[in-house]
Amino acid sequence: MRYAMLLKPHPNVRYRQSLQKLALIELECILDAWNVACERPRVEYLANEPFIVFDAQELEAAAWEAVSGHSAICLAARLREDGTLQPLRRNPPGWMPEDLPHVLKYKGKTNADFTYLMLHCARSASAFAREPGSLSVLDPMCGKGTTLMCALCENYNAIGVDMDAKALREAEDYLARSLKLHRVKHRRTSGALTLPWGGSARWSEYALAPDAQTMRASPLSLRLIHGDAGGLAALVRPQSCHLAICDLPYGVQHAPREGGTVSSLSRLVERVLPGCVHALKKGGAVAFAFNLNTLRRSEVSAQMERAGLEVMSHPPYDDFSHWVEQAVDRDVVIARKV
Repeated sequence: MRYAMLLKPHPNVRYRQSLQKLALIELECILDAWNVACERPRVEYLANEPFIVFDAQELEAAAWEAVSGHSAICLAARLREDGTLQPLRRNPPGWMPEDLPHVLKYKGKTNADFTYLMLHCARSASAFAREPGSLSVLDPMCGKGTTLMCALCENYNAIGVDMDAKALREAEDYLARSLKLHRVKHRRTSGALTLPWGGSARWSEYALAPDAQTMRASPLSLRLIHGDAGGLAALVRPQSCHLAICDLPYGVQHAPREGGTVSSLSRLVERVLPGCVHALKKGGAVAFAFNLNTLRRSEVSAQMERAGLEVMSHPPYDDFSHWVEQAVDRDVVIARKV
């Protein structure tokens, strides 16, 4: 069977080329996780529109659900021998508002579709690629919460940590407005964690559900914690998360800080990783995105190995490098807790 999936349009021609490379990598990661044997996917233009095309035996329902949830596609179809397309039903979106990760705009915001790619590739690398039900996702430097909003839209629970109290307040204000607009049932609680070195870390938590029965039985949860990512072990329960996703500062608009002074990006990775390992379940995966102009892939990989993680260094995980803008060439390293 020949599958053809239409890529989403993008106005920036150069970035569109980056997206095509990333789209192929994401698909290969998912197919590999589900042990789907096929010819290597490629981009083909059908009626002057870019499609990802691959040949395989008809996918089982669960595998197709994973493939059709691909971050970069807007149409999935069977490509017949006569060149016509038979549309296929895609993985239905979760019950959370689809626009949740996209509406809030701010300087340094992570592209939501790129965040979905990291979630999908990290899950594919983990021991939970085929796990039914909700996973839990940690973002140790969540900012205003794009990764957390994407996680909720994937029906994942989410935990976000950040030192910027103002950013967390804006994330909460935006979430409250969106939940009210879309009439999503929710319940908010708050409190403080006592820190072993003194002081406390404020937290707020949301329980979210599409209806009253789900709210009672199994709501989604979102927890926001005002704290230092270098102290994750005191902020997040051990082995409570399946994935840790982070788009590191690029060193262009934002620089990492430690003790009130500017720190190096390499030092930031070194400080954050032990807490991520602490929070991850066995078989969980970490995905860190970063700017190749300010941080080398070899540095990130070495730090992950020193933290006890197994770096995914084989294809298709070995090269996510792509152009984003003049000062940013982005890459991703994914590693697994063995």
